[in-house]
Amino acid sequence: MPRYALLILPAFNRVYGESSPRLTLAELAVFSDHAIENTVLSSAETTIGGVPYITFETERPLDGPDVALLSNLSSVYAVFGVEGDLLRPLAMRPLDRLSSDLLTIQKYAGKTNEHFTKLLLNVTVLASDRALSDKLSVFDPMCGRGTTLNQALMYGYDAYGLDVDGKDFEAYTVFIKTWLRNKRLKHTAETVPVRRDRALVGRRLNVTFGLSKEAVKAGDVQQLAVVNADTLKSREFFRPRTFDVVVTDAPYGVQHGSKGGGGLSRSPLELLRQAVPVWAELLRPGGAMGISWNTYGGKSAELATILTGAGLEVMDYPDFEHWVDQAIVRDILVARKPA
Repeated sequence: MPRYALLILPAFNRVYGESSPRLTLAELAVFSDHAIENTVLSSAETTIGGVPYITFETERPLDGPDVALLSNLSSVYAVFGVEGDLLRPLAMRPLDRLSSDLLTIQKYAGKTNEHFTKLLLNVTVLASDRALSDKLSVFDPMCGRGTTLNQALMYGYDAYGLDVDGKDFEAYTVFIKTWLRNKRLKHTAETVPVRRDRALVGRRLNVTFGLSKEAVKAGDVQQLAVVNADTLKSREFFRPRTFDVVVTDAPYGVQHGSKGGGGLSRSPLELLRQAVPVWAELLRPGGAMGISWNTYGGKSAELATILTGAGLEVMDYPDFEHWVDQAIVRDILVARKPA
């Protein structure tokens, strides 16, 4: 049977790097079940020449579209066909259409590892009825400084975010405007107040850009919008059944949360209990919601109950749980909205 090897991309974060091979195995299983036409028959962590790889076998040789899909695995640097003791490189064709520094320039305490963000986005999209290569609309209802938004933009998607933290909103606004100018991408960007009955209820960044002037003239543009407001009020800023996927990295502790309901929610799980039904209304039928969270703040079964209570169907996915630090063990749960 044909055999292949995935070279694991080195991670700047040592702890995440140690988890990458196991997480890649789980991500590969999702790609096998929901994306590639071929079937992965077996897979394993393997060391070749002192370097970590994931090796796997398939029913038949991988074709170009399957290799293109596998090129988007979050921690994969290269794909090889295994021929005896030799590795034959296969031509990778990832979806990325923007410079990778969109993801790597920002450095700040608490930033989610960009490889993990990509993994979360991948497995959420694959739970929906849309293909990874489609033009999608992605919403992160607790977007912070925009790691998820930037990964969505890398894939050519339209990206929408909301966050209660004014400093994060301002930092991301400055960053994305500066990045677009430095890359000389044709764009428009404006920050506007949002009012309801003459009262200020939030601020909104609206961005439209294309890869070239010709692309913009032809209508080949991407949309980015970020709102500075409480996530429980998402329905005030976005219409129901608007987004193909909702993807978010939930708060890990009491320093994050929602200011709705008379004060800062000290429990991330309680915040999700209030917010998930709101977010579910924004999903299109056939869309999917992916949430990563700290398991010290709630069990998987508790979050699954919240998701099913919002009318979503929890996916039977592999184990994505991994250690981040002494206070955080992170996991992923993905659910689909019935079509």
